[in-house]
Amino acid sequence: MNLTDMRTIVRRDLHDEDSGNYRWTDDELNRHIARAVKGFSEHLPCEQKATKATSSGSRELDISNLSDRVAVVAVEYPVGQFPRRYQRFSLWEDTLTILSEEIPDGANAYVYYGKLHTLDAGGSTIPGQYEDLVAAGAAGYAAVERAIFAVNQVNVGGSVTPGEFLAWGRERLSDFRKELRRLGRRNRIRNSTLYRPYYPAVSKSTDYGP
Repeated sequence: MNLTDMRTIVRRDLHDEDSGNYRWTDDELNRHIARAVKGFSEHLPCEQKATKATSSGSRELDISNLSDRVAVVAVEYPVGQFPRRYQRFSLWEDTLTILSEEIPDGANAYVYYGKLHTLDAGGSTIPGQYEDLVAAGAAGYAAVERAIFAVNQVNVGGSVTPGEFLAWGRERLSDFRKELRRLGRRNRIRNSTLYRPYYPAVSKSTDYGP
């Protein structure tokens, strides 16, 4: 699927298929699609793996060149081990710090991370089973924006038209966000099997004092 294909699906959902009298321009729909893709990416990002050289004696890795990064999932160091060696880490801006007792010696590390999905004229990284979900989100954003714009405008559909757009759009966005939350929870469960979380569990029975 590419951006043109996605726009076609969104127009079909919006019943906006009269090419001689579109309610939304291509640029407007492209903007709503991009917003839906961003929302989808924040919950189920495009999975990536980068090879990063460590510096001998330093625990820090510069990951500023991992563009469109949404989240770092795991760090493998040293690489090529079985079972794989996943390290605890912390992240501050573009600096990743390995927190394990083992100090890097200059060998490579693997950084597993999620980035924003792409959807453009050349294609898409969005898995096929989620294309309709992204289209539904984009249609919801488009309908809500149209309703807000139409409130004080003269329209041939009568005064109820903006309200109908608003209700329909909000319903689509509600379903879109619920499904994103569900996918996000499932993704976190799967990711957590890769490594032991950095933050320790907080005791509910021990008071460590101020």
